[in-house]
Amino acid sequence: MVEHLTADVITSRDNKWLKTFRAVLRGVGPREDDPLGVEGLKLVEDALGSGLEAVAVLVSESGERELEHILRAASESEAGVSRSRVLRTTDKLFESVARTETPQGVAALFRQPAWEFDAILRGIPMAGAGFDQSPPLIVVMTGVQDPGNIGTIVRSAEAFGATGAVTTRGSADPWSPKALRASAGSALRLPLLRGLAVPVLLAQLRVARVRIVAASSHSGDPAIEQNGVDESLRDSVAVFIGNEGAGLPSEVEHAADARMTIPIAGAVESLNAGIAASIVLYEAARQRKGF
Repeated sequence: MVEHLTADVITSRDNKWLKTFRAVLRGVGPREDDPLGVEGLKLVEDALGSGLEAVAVLVSESGERELEHILRAASESEAGVSRSRVLRTTDKLFESVARTETPQGVAALFRQPAWEFDAILRGIPMAGAGFDQSPPLIVVMTGVQDPGNIGTIVRSAEAFGATGAVTTRGSADPWSPKALRASAGSALRLPLLRGLAVPVLLAQLRVARVRIVAASSHSGDPAIEQNGVDESLRDSVAVFIGNEGAGLPSEVEHAADARMTIPIAGAVESLNAGIAASIVLYEAARQRKGF
């Protein structure tokens, strides 16, 4: 069955499709008109299940055994995938395209989802999740440069009921291959805005009546502790997470309606940005729903 659904095997490293897959899967995130690249069976299935429109699917000789699963997932999705865009190549050429050390032999290109600002306020209703009626809870990553941290934060945001996530200019791209893997598929489902200018975002949040909370993973800052530790996260809030070393930009600190820290003991000066954001998001979920 598989042989009748797929095209001839691509054997040239200079094939235009392989060049596109290589550029996307080894890049730092798609540009405005670029496809979004996904590698691995689970992420490809997640993307199809999220309703993303597939541009092309690439399987290697060893990955071809997973093709039935992909076609089944595509048939159950609204956008699906054109059978003429299911491409085959050799294991060796697939390794030249993939970024992972032990590739599964499955990758796909998708059209980028076009999220608007309102989407991060509403979120995506999920049956049985218990978060549908909650006010907006947005996590904003400002100057977070490690794509692994970005992916971890987006994953925690979805897990704890955030309505959306934002990265500002200077942060890693949540749709980069490493961030996508770290998010375990959450970056394909959660409403995301990428690369916003901080002043523009602050203005949009003000218009939407969303409170701005500046979060810090540093301990021992009395000024911050006096101003924010008791503030409620039940209302409409945008929690700003900054660079682990530099913290938040001054314009965010000045605009903040509240500030909060995570108390930590001992000689540890600060927490990893991904861990700090996860703790704050858990606390927001606990306050909102008795998590």
